[in-house]
Amino acid sequence: MFIKDLNDCEEFIAGDNSILRELLHPDKADMAIRYSLAHAIVKPGKTSRFHKLKNSEVYYILEGEGIMGIDDETRQVHKGHAIYIPPNSLQFIQNTGKNDLIFLCIVDPAWKKEEEILL
Repeated sequence: MFIKDLNDCEEFIAGDNSILRELLHPDKADMAIRYSLAHAIVKPGKTSRFHKLKNSEVYYILEGEGIMGIDDETRQVHKGHAIYIPPNSLQFIQNTGKNDLIFLCIVDPAWKKEEEILL
């Protein structure tokens, strides 16, 4: 059985300026998974940097509210929303609330720095 505690994951500032903790990644543990799973935070009034991933991604909002931008479309998002981000889509997320915007990021196949384009 493999269990990872969020509190044991190193916190760092991701390339898109979100606060990230990587929970699961096939390159960092002996697991038969293709995807990576990270916990992300965007502080109130902040917006992640525009970026693209070569792979598909899903955000699942755990807490807070904001605006999700994917290519030419923007939508309000909040707790309980799952957002599919197609491969090679220009994306950002903005925190429009008074509290942290907290979400999970699932990238399939797993996230790799060289497959992310920051704008």
